[in-house]
Amino acid sequence: MNSTSSIPADGSHPHAAVLVMAASRRGVDDPVARLQNKSHKCLVELDGQVMLERVLEALIDSGCFGTVHVSVDDASILRATPVMQAWADEGRVVPVAARGNLADSVLAAAEEIPDPLPLIITTGDNALHTPELIRDFMQAFWEGDEDAAVAFTSDDVVLRDYPNSGLAFHQMKDGGFSSCNLYGLRRAKALTAVKIFEGGGQFGKRHMRILKAFGLWPFIIYKLKLSDMRGLVNAIGRKLGVSIAPVMLEYPFGPIDVDHKHSFDITEATLIKRRENAQLID
Repeated sequence: MNSTSSIPADGSHPHAAVLVMAASRRGVDDPVARLQNKSHKCLVELDGQVMLERVLEALIDSGCFGTVHVSVDDASILRATPVMQAWADEGRVVPVAARGNLADSVLAAAEEIPDPLPLIITTGDNALHTPELIRDFMQAFWEGDEDAAVAFTSDDVVLRDYPNSGLAFHQMKDGGFSSCNLYGLRRAKALTAVKIFEGGGQFGKRHMRILKAFGLWPFIIYKLKLSDMRGLVNAIGRKLGVSIAPVMLEYPFGPIDVDHKHSFDITEATLIKRRENAQLID
């Protein structure tokens, strides 16, 4: 394990492994996969590019990682496009076998990935993440020394550009926040914290999962808004026996993942606009 907690003076990046969660939990029954009759949600195309390819491209182009590991139930999906096949042939992208739930998949990957810590975790459906967003998260991660880090964006930042995002925000004393599906695990004991995902994520939409995952006191803090977000994260960390840093990212698209037709449409419209703006600059 590499214990470096800041970026070296020469600007080089410390070691970090990265894991993309891309297994298909519902297969062809996933509402996004059904839009284009795909076997996996992450294989749908957004503005002409496969979603998983977009996610991998952002991670590779960030320059923060040497190899991108992908938790999948079918390794062949990493060869679904010529670009992804080239990355696989070069060893830039490597599959690891997914397990029955998110928690077991992360723990299994940590056993399989050489030198797995620190471990950065993201998902295969955050197609709007950019290299800049990833670099900003990594900068904050290396500047801290907590056992784990979780990326959030505030509701005022999101709603400024996406007033109809449909996101569920965690409402606390200092405002509302939504997770960006970007996590950093610095030390081995932080791996124990992934057990909270045994029953799935989406805590903002399913509040009872907070009670089951974190216990009564964090649930009370959350429901009654007794603290700001950092206080809630600290309470959760104490319950789990780890220190956790909330990392606030100022990207309105950060928390938007592709879960249904509405978020698919928002994501594709944003990507089309990005492409058109890039063409104007060129």
